Amino acid sequence: MFDNLIAKGDIPVLIGVFVAPGVVKAADGARALDRFNRSFEYDGLGDAYARFVLEELLPFVERQRTADGRPLRLSRSGNDRAIAGSSSGAIAAWTAAWERPDAFSRVFSGIGTYVGLRGGDRYPTLVRKFEPRRIRVFLQDGSNDNNIYGGDWWMANQTLQRALEFAGYEVRHVWGEGGHNARHATALFPDAVRWLWSGWPQPVGFAAPTRNAVLAAVLMPGEDWMLVGEGYGLTEGPVALPGGEVLFNDIRASRTYRVGRDGRVSPEREDTQRANGQALTPDGTLVVAEAGRKAVVALRTGTAPRILVSDLAGNDLVVAHNGNVYVTAPPPGSSNEPSVVWLVRPDGSKVQVDSGLRFANGIALSPDQTLLYVADYRSHWVYSYQIQPDGTLRHRQRYFHLHEPDDEEMSFADGLKVDRDGRLYVATRLGIQICDQAGRVNAIIPTPNGRITNLCFGGEASDILYATCGDRVYRRRVRATGAYAWQPPLRPAPPRL
Repeated sequence: MFDNLIAKGDIPVLIGVFVAPGVVKAADGARALDRFNRSFEYDGLGDAYARFVLEELLPFVERQRTADGRPLRLSRSGNDRAIAGSSSGAIAAWTAAWERPDAFSRVFSGIGTYVGLRGGDRYPTLVRKFEPRRIRVFLQDGSNDNNIYGGDWWMANQTLQRALEFAGYEVRHVWGEGGHNARHATALFPDAVRWLWSGWPQPVGFAAPTRNAVLAAVLMPGEDWMLVGEGYGLTEGPVALPGGEVLFNDIRASRTYRVGRDGRVSPEREDTQRANGQALTPDGTLVVAEAGRKAVVALRTGTAPRILVSDLAGNDLVVAHNGNVYVTAPPPGSSNEPSVVWLVRPDGSKVQVDSGLRFANGIALSPDQTLLYVADYRSHWVYSYQIQPDGTLRHRQRYFHLHEPDDEEMSFADGLKVDRDGRLYVATRLGIQICDQAGRVNAIIPTPNGRITNLCFGGEASDILYATCGDRVYRRRVRATGAYAWQPPLRPAPPRL
């Protein structure tokens, strides 16, 4: 089929690489079964299979030679690659493209296993929430496909197709009446391949804008992530200044940097005692959690740091408009001691207002400053508390339900920020998860390097999203406007329930 389509000019010259699932041979084959890795390798989510193909299999192929001794030369561009599979191989193909759209931009899926074997049933939800990726997808299935303990293949494939259309992907499908076999897919495969490669070498695009209302409300068409700076140790604690400039910390270098309104980075402060989270007060004082000094300090331009409270190894903090400072203190080192949330009042008194989270990390106030949000790094929850008149907390709830990576038991929820419409932005291993006021993740925006520790809104109009991403910092202009705790509280519209 490839030879025929290449000869007709319907597809470019291709090298076919065919992969079988692995088998771990039994030590004693006469008495024990081998371990069959088909489901382990193919049915799960995550980037393991994509990394195997890209880091092990394709380099091995490139070391081979043709019959006349010439080396095989493979393109590195995802636009020049398709990946295909049937049944579990179909979800493996889709997962490889989902995790690495830069490496695979065209997918053929026959009788795909998008059901509850190893989490594949989550894909339709993730597709609807994530910022769309440049992937073109052809789906095939039949109404007599499997309907067993893990789910209904026929319905699952239709659900994924509807999710892809909702999100604006280039997707085509052919449904039939067949069962869980390759007969129908084999018959239509030539036409599917023609469509997958139609328009090449033009890059894969989108069929339509996403219908995700939150992505549409937050993301600005034509605007993407831009690199602000790189080469840092561990970036954290981004905070916007009143003029729109942004400060961020490099914890490992014990240094603070300033990002000007023109996007240029300059050193701001040296020997910061491994400063982490920081926030502004209404009078412009910078309040900083210093891990090295185990203190929370106040900084005014041109003056030495003033210790607000000592013996507090804070991680992140937020300052309310009334001057109250809330600080998260995760357990020391790798201990399993509970985390603590502290209230530091303007007079310097320190009050423990909560304990028991696994790893209290990011912290933010609702725009009306009646609720406190705290991220639990070692779970998939962001907690919500009601703030009492004296600043203490009541009515703790596991409120914001986050998504976590398939290969992890926690979301790695870190920095938190809110916008003026009441949405909560959570820095997680999957990217920035955007939650509505009812506690639901509505949208997810990944970062270019797949890492993020914290974020903030900056710029003169508070409409530039800054993300501290390990050794790099990025920014992106958005339609949303940040809400700052040092400003007077504001009441957003209630959520649609």
